[in-house]
Amino acid sequence: MISYNGLIQLGFVDDDFRLQDDSDGNGVYIKEWNSDKPQPSEADIEAAHTVWQTEYDNNQYQRDRQYAPTGDQLDMLWHSIDAGEFGDTAKQSEFYTANKAVKDANPKP
Repeated sequence: MISYNGLIQLGFVDDDFRLQDDSDGNGVYIKEWNSDKPQPSEADIEAAHTVWQTEYDNNQYQRDRQYAPTGDQLDMLWHSIDAGEFGDTAKQSEFYTANKAVKDANPKP
């Protein structure tokens, strides 16, 4: 099986090749080879695709772990400190005092 991800795993880039899916059911084939490097065998592409697939499957948690944007995280932290959720000592932190000074100097209209 020739796959885009297998070729990318081997270090090739989009401009190195053009794939086409044959309408007669024989699957994907390399329509154009533009790389200066030799064209890899189908077996090499399949092996590289297997490596890519294993890495992809093993990193599902990275795709699932979507944190709020950094600005939103900092805003949540600010409000938690301001509400006293971490005790009064958190309000003495540089994070809190620096941001509080900016907020006090520039109040909302």
